[in-house]
Amino acid sequence: MKKKLKGVCYGEILFDVFLEHKKIGGAPLNVASRLNSLGGQVAMISSVGNDANGKILVDYLNNQGINTKAVQVNETYPTGIVNVILNEKGNASYDINYPSAWDKIEATNEAIEIVKNADFLVYGSLCSRDLVSKNTLATLLDVAKYKIFDVNLRSPHYAKKTIVDLLETADFIKFNDDELNEICEDMNSNKKSLEQNIKFIAKETNTPTVCVTLGSHGAVLYTNDTFYHNCGFKVHVVDTVGSGDSFLASLIIKLLNGEDPQYALNHACAIGAIVAQSEGANPVIPQSEIDEFLCGFDQTFGAKKSNTFSNN
Repeated sequence: MKKKLKGVCYGEILFDVFLEHKKIGGAPLNVASRLNSLGGQVAMISSVGNDANGKILVDYLNNQGINTKAVQVNETYPTGIVNVILNEKGNASYDINYPSAWDKIEATNEAIEIVKNADFLVYGSLCSRDLVSKNTLATLLDVAKYKIFDVNLRSPHYAKKTIVDLLETADFIKFNDDELNEICEDMNSNKKSLEQNIKFIAKETNTPTVCVTLGSHGAVLYTNDTFYHNCGFKVHVVDTVGSGDSFLASLIIKLLNGEDPQYALNHACAIGAIVAQSEGANPVIPQSEIDEFLCGFDQTFGAKKSNTFSNN
C-alpha cells in the first residue's frame, strides 16, 4: 500500500508578474502545489508581507489543503514579486525583487517541528540569497530526515560556495543541464559527457540520487548506481514556468513511494510536458491526461525517440 508522504517545501512564495497578468508562483510553492495534487501531505515554510498579495498567497495554499502554520507574516518587507519575461519559445527569464518577505524567514519552533515530523524537505538555492533565510534553512536541514535540493539557479542571486554546501547536504539533487554544466565547471570537473558529470556530482557530494532535466530532450535520473532515461513528449510549449517544479514533485512522490525508477521518470516527464503546454506554473492536471500521455509508452526503455518536450 502506498504511503501518504509528508513533505515540507521551504523558500520563496510570490507572484510571477507577466506582461498582461500575474500568477501565483515561486518554485517551492509550485512543488508544494503539485505534491499536494498528487496525494502528498504538504506544509509550506515561508514568509509573506502584511499586504493583499500575501493574503492571496496564504488563502491559495489553505484552499489547497497545504499546511500554512509556518508561513510567517512580515510587517517590514513586502510579499515577493518576480517580473517574468518570455521569449518567442516560451522560455522565461526573471527579475526578482529584493528584499522580499521570503528573504527573512525565521527559524521558529513550529517550523522546526514540522520538518522533524516530515518524510522529506524540499529546498532551493534562491532562498539562501539573504543571510536570515539562509541560516533558517541550515537549521531545518539539521533536523530533516531526507533532503531534496532543487538547484534552480537564478543569477545573480547565488554564491558558488553556498551552492556546493547545499549540494553536499542533499540526499537527492535536481538540476537542469545548464546548471549541471555550470556547477561541474565550478567544481573543476574534467568530465566530458553528461553521465560522467552526473556521476562526478554524486561522488563529490556523496549524493545517491541525481536528476537532470534536458529541455527538449527529456531527463536523466541516476539512482542506486543506475541511469534511467526519458527523451520526452512532443508538446506545443506555451511557457516553461513551473514545468520543472511539477516534474520534481511527481518524481519525489513516485520514487519515495518505491515505484520503479523508470516509471517514476516517465510519469514526471509527462507532468512536466503538460505544464509546459499550459499557461502558468500550476494548471490543474487530471489523471486521465497523464494516463493519455503514458498510454502505449514503453515503460522499460523510455519515450519514443521522435518525441520531445521542454522541461526547465
